[in-house]
Amino acid sequence: MRVVLDTNIYISAFIFPSGRAEKAVHAAMDGEFDLLISKPIILEVLEVLARKFGRNPEELSRVALFLADLAEIIRPRGKVRILHDDPDNRVLECAIKGQAEMIVTGDRAMLELGTIEEVQILSLRDFLNLINK
Repeated sequence: MRVVLDTNIYISAFIFPSGRAEKAVHAAMDGEFDLLISKPIILEVLEVLARKFGRNPEELSRVALFLADLAEIIRPRGKVRILHDDPDNRVLECAIKGQAEMIVTGDRAMLELGTIEEVQILSLRDFLNLINK
């Protein structure tokens, strides 16, 4: 199963250890699904960790390496403009180009889409139930 985690899932996993988001990241580490990510997603994670949570450059470097090692890097070519929040569109692009089966997010606007080009959009809770975590 090919899955894209939204930025908010990564942020939650890094900021709130032992929570549901971390369970999803651990499931990817355990090979329970194939995780897809793109450079724009990694950059957004790093930017939010630095700006909102004061992470230092060394911590950010470790996060970037961790994410790049954990997931298959997708390089979307085209841009989609479906959602008002442009970083959310980067998540959609990664999922479409990477032929993901699912996007996991806590973003209401994305969840309201339900699907995009046959990619299911699920809440973290629904995703963890699906993979029995």
